This record gives sequence, structure tokens and C-alpha cells, in this order.
Amino acid sequence: MLRFALPILFLMAGISPALCDDTVPPAPPEKAVEMQSMRDFLQANTDCQAFTDSCSYCVVKDGLAQCSTPQIACVKKEYQCTARSGK
Repeated sequence: MLRFALPILFLMAGISPALCDDTVPPAPPEKAVEMQSMRDFLQANTDCQAFTDSCSYCVVKDGLAQCSTPQIACVKKEYQCTARSGK
């Protein structure tokens, strides 16, 4: 009987999960930053002639934003004005 029980116990011990107290819990996901819409940004920055969100680069012509294609694997940030009109 011991000849059959011992291998079964070893088998069960081998597939049981290892438990320890020193595991670090995963970091909580970062809160999504509320992004300002492009329209709101342009209304708040009427003298801005060029701006970026670190993904696309935009210029304002005739009151409309013309933007480049977003770069690969970029992380969108808040809009920043890079050129202002000299009004």
C-alpha cells in the first residue's frame, strides 16, 4: 500500500502551488488623464499657430487645425502650443 501512496503524495505535492507572503501586489492602473478636446484647446488659445500632443504636430491655417499622422506607439499628452501669433 505504501508503495502506491508515496508516489501519489509526491505527485500531489509537485503540482500544488507554491505559496509565499513576499509577493508584491500589482500596481493599480493609472487614472486616465482627462484630455482636453482640440476644439476646447484652440478656443482657449486663440493666438496659438502650432501645437502638439506628442503624437501629432498641428498648424492652424484659416482657423482650422491641420495635423500630421500620429506617430507609431506614441503616448498622447495634453496639447501644448509650440508657436503663437505676434498679435
